[in-house]
Amino acid sequence: MLTNYFKIAFRNLWRNKGFSAINILGLAIGMASAILILLWIQNEVSYDQFHEKKDRIYNAWNRATFSGELQSWSTTPKVLARTMEKDFPEVEQATRVNWPSNYLFSIGEKRLTAQGNIVDSNFLQIFTFQLIKGHSSSVLQDMHSIVVTETFAKKLFGNDEPVGKIIKLDNKDNFTVTGVLKDLPNNSRFKFEYLLPWSYLRHNGEDDENWGNNSTSTYVLLKPNASVASLNEKMKTLKPRYDKDEPKWEMFVYPIKRWRLYSSFTNGVEDGNGRIEYVRLFGIIAIFILLIACINFMNLSTARSEKRAKEVGIRKVVGAQKSSLVGQFIGESVLMAFLSAIIAVIIVWLTLPAFNQLVGEKVAIHFDSLNAWLTAIGFILFTGLLAGSYPAFFLSSFQPVKVLKGTFKKAHALVTPRKVLVVLQFTFAIILIICTIIVKQQVDYAQNRESGYNKNNLVYHLLTGDVKKNYELIKNELLGSGVATAITKTSSPLTQSWSDGWGQEWEGKDPNDKTDFYRYSQDEGLGVTAGLQFIKGRDFDLKQFPTDSTGMIINESSLKVMKFADPIGKIVKDNGIEWHIVGVIKDFILTSPYEPTKPMLISGAKSDWFNTILIKFNNQRSTGDNLKKAETIFKKYNPEYPFEYKFVDEEYATKFEDEKRIGTLAGVFAGLTIFISCLGLYGLATYMAENRIKEIGVRKVLGASVSGITTLLSIDFLKLVFVSFILAAPVAWWAMHNWLQDYTYQVKIEWWVFAMAGILSILIAVITVSYQAIKAAIANPVKSLRSE
Repeated sequence: MLTNYFKIAFRNLWRNKGFSAINILGLAIGMASAILILLWIQNEVSYDQFHEKKDRIYNAWNRATFSGELQSWSTTPKVLARTMEKDFPEVEQATRVNWPSNYLFSIGEKRLTAQGNIVDSNFLQIFTFQLIKGHSSSVLQDMHSIVVTETFAKKLFGNDEPVGKIIKLDNKDNFTVTGVLKDLPNNSRFKFEYLLPWSYLRHNGEDDENWGNNSTSTYVLLKPNASVASLNEKMKTLKPRYDKDEPKWEMFVYPIKRWRLYSSFTNGVEDGNGRIEYVRLFGIIAIFILLIACINFMNLSTARSEKRAKEVGIRKVVGAQKSSLVGQFIGESVLMAFLSAIIAVIIVWLTLPAFNQLVGEKVAIHFDSLNAWLTAIGFILFTGLLAGSYPAFFLSSFQPVKVLKGTFKKAHALVTPRKVLVVLQFTFAIILIICTIIVKQQVDYAQNRESGYNKNNLVYHLLTGDVKKNYELIKNELLGSGVATAITKTSSPLTQSWSDGWGQEWEGKDPNDKTDFYRYSQDEGLGVTAGLQFIKGRDFDLKQFPTDSTGMIINESSLKVMKFADPIGKIVKDNGIEWHIVGVIKDFILTSPYEPTKPMLISGAKSDWFNTILIKFNNQRSTGDNLKKAETIFKKYNPEYPFEYKFVDEEYATKFEDEKRIGTLAGVFAGLTIFISCLGLYGLATYMAENRIKEIGVRKVLGASVSGITTLLSIDFLKLVFVSFILAAPVAWWAMHNWLQDYTYQVKIEWWVFAMAGILSILIAVITVSYQAIKAAIANPVKSLRSE
């Protein structure tokens, strides 16, 4: 019996090649889209879930009020880890991870820089990063030991045995490779090529017990069955106990399972948003795209019901039960789903590199995984059942007497399942079109927001190696050669904040004021280098005003906080130094272009906290020439280090990557949804034209025009698209209104966006249907009426 069912299924597929191709292609595209999205979702939800002790690993967080708002953040004092081990019996171990470090690695004549972390020696005992060589309890015990990843070891030593080899860091300290890690999984928050022991940080004098210096990530491993609620209650008073100036400061621990998706806080409390919103959004998109592909299958299968009706009637007359007919039709749909799945996997395999580049991740199909194969089989069966269930019950419900008499067809109804399904398809497509347009508007709006400085021809280079020592020589040669028009040293790149703080003092300060300021520093000339706009006072000029080393420049937001009528010359005490204000600049965007500008303090050369050199290239020369000459100068004064620069405008553009990805993905999936819907519409239009060919012939004989017949055949579909637009518009407005609430600077949702989406969807439907309608309208009526 099963063999017979398969024979019938294949014969039906082959006999109706056009409809079969449309069905299989539409289902394959829908399945491929869903697979891509599900691979990405699986990658997101599995972030940091591979650690064996994941149920007991927590991240320490701070919670305190600044600028009138309760805020939470995940950097903590260096002293916290040992304090938690000592004070809380719930804690089994604690480990620290310092900010990512970039060192120069030297092996013989080979020189390269790489990013890694400085960690406590127990880091690899808490987190499960697989050691290929070495033991987790001993590889980081010695101050001059280093653990490298497998790929980084090959960069350094090729195919030679890495363990025991000596590496020189920053041309001063030798380290011995004591362990080799398997390359880190893609789905981890940690991104390092090497690990150095915390004792090396302490050796360099960079460790401290200052409870006000929140510059380190602290991770804790709780004992089995420890009470997290009890620990968090105790941690509320931990910092006030050691820092008497912070009576309302709280700390808490945050579980590893929520790091990636849920770590978004409003007023100090997790708000349930974060990346989980994107996971939900694209999960819904995956479901709807697959549903739309299945709707195509249902529509085309039921549209061909007349051709299968006599088969059903005869089978029932000779004794076939409804259940066996349902099984046969379900089997046919599963077969088509299987064929579609093969094509879908090929599509996924071909498009995966582009998809990875688009989402900024490295997702993959694991063909060697049993779970992957079981999931694939389940996915195919689910799709086949979903797509085939309605046609199976619809076709198997025909009454044989009516079928064989030719009276089974029902009169045209205002609402039919097929019409409902077409409306659902286009409703979702229109929603995606509207969302894509609004997301693009939001990104463009933020990009067009005035940054407050001139990004053109602006590059920065880290103060690596001898750059700091030879800064004046490099500066003079860059200026003298015509490569640069202005240069300054800064504490961080112009697009990033590496420090913020509170507790500054100034005349007339409200005792209750607890404003959090961005801290920045420069030596001189930042204004002319970056094109900052001064509204009061001037920039630093150490040659003309040597006291500018203790000068300070504030932005407009800081002036509003300090409430100075005339700020020039006023004293601001910060970090034990009295700074005098010499200028006020217009606010510029240091971090997020979607958020209000925070108060900012730019201190002078006495801060001696400089990490970057900011260079304004001469726009009268080509960028290539400027870079070539600049590299020669840097190599002259810093020969051991590579010339590694970054353009500020490119760095600034990365701030829009997440929103651009959302917009691009929404646009791609909107296009796929429309394409799948149009495949179904094309198939229905083809079948409609075939069914009404004699009616069209009679109308033409009676004098109907080609345009009149085309309109007649198209109008029913256009009505359905119009209904789809009516349903889609309010849903899209609601979704985009809620999405925009996350942004302080946001676009207004304009009426023309909906009008454009409606016109576009109707135009697409007209193009899809009109080909078959015109083809039927211009056919020779003699051929269609000859049999009559």
